Amino acid sequence: MSTDPSITKTVSIDRPCEEVYAFLADPANWPEWAVVNVRSIEPTDDPDWWLMSTPIGPARLRLRAHAEFGILDHDYVDDVASWSVPARVIPNGDGAEFMITFHRPPSLTEAFFKEQTDLVDTELAALKRVLESGRA
Repeated sequence: MSTDPSITKTVSIDRPCEEVYAFLADPANWPEWAVVNVRSIEPTDDPDWWLMSTPIGPARLRLRAHAEFGILDHDYVDDVASWSVPARVIPNGDGAEFMITFHRPPSLTEAFFKEQTDLVDTELAALKRVLESGRA
């Protein structure tokens, strides 16, 4: 049995868990915080999928959310790769933790995967800033 290389990123956010979840569960908000990877996003005719503009071209996003359990898993598909990304929002006192795990698709080299997941730190910092500033 083998496992795919993965990395989990976490950010603490000083806002109620329900507010953090609601913000993240609306893909229309993603360009505000996913500042590295999502230039724009719009719904498609298929209510499950969104069309994104990314630095490497068009991509599709499907959110598989379940509010009761804080689940924000999503599927990402572009011309190079596709993968499922587990993500959770959980309570932490009066605030929340957002956790997101990336499994390296076989089509990406280890170096490129690490480079891309390192950029997620910028996005999580933006998420924290947007939510804690009250702009969301």
